[in-house]
Amino acid sequence: MNLSLKDKYAIVCGSTQGIGKAIAAELALLGATVTLVARNEEKLQQTLKELSVSEGQQHDYLVADFSDPKNLQQKLASFLAQKSAVHILINNTGGPAGGPIIDATLDQFTQTFANHLLCNHILAQATVPFMKKAGYGRIINIISTSVKQPIKGLGVSNTIRGAVGNWAKTLSLELAQFGITVNNVLPGATLTGRLESIIETKAGKTGHSQEEVSGEMMAEIPAGRFGKPEEVAAAAAFLATPAAAYINGINVPVDGGRTGNL
Repeated sequence: MNLSLKDKYAIVCGSTQGIGKAIAAELALLGATVTLVARNEEKLQQTLKELSVSEGQQHDYLVADFSDPKNLQQKLASFLAQKSAVHILINNTGGPAGGPIIDATLDQFTQTFANHLLCNHILAQATVPFMKKAGYGRIINIISTSVKQPIKGLGVSNTIRGAVGNWAKTLSLELAQFGITVNNVLPGATLTGRLESIIETKAGKTGHSQEEVSGEMMAEIPAGRFGKPEEVAAAAAFLATPAAAYINGINVPVDGGRTGNL
């Protein structure tokens, strides 16, 4: 099975923490040259130092804030003008604050749509020409199991994640003929800063301890535990390899079996 990403070039968004950082590390281990993308330059520099480097790899980073899609578009155009190839795009950014959908403001929907779908689209439009030229492309979107089954208390996220899922499926149909695949990885409850924040918020609202809230959440997971960022990264990295060339347009839950449908 060909899992080598030697001579492949990857862009990984949201790559200074959590799942994004784990994916960047995994792609680098498989031989890819990685461009880290995030808004905090200090964290980007630190993450860059932590990536494994072997012969031919020259990792770098791009400072960009997904809250401003037009600024991302401009920075990306300038950055890619200096590149000769892009083979892999990992679309990944933090999710919105939780809350009932009936209480969501219009601004919350608009900003989340921009952060996720619009920025994904900007990144795809900028990188697909490189992928077509190479005859090899992998667009992998880190979304959520809410694409398959809405999650209570995450109204805005459920809505926008669903839009991203359908955007990705449509794109997969259009790009398959060029040797480009588009797939979604759907993390379940994964040990990241965002999960810790969700647990803390829920504990504050319910008056329960964080340990009680964690226990309730884990009770819904057949595996009986939270996932690790590295486990989500492994699924994303496989989809980026030559071995996954005939896997296209699918959702891959990495959730310990929690999602209640196929």
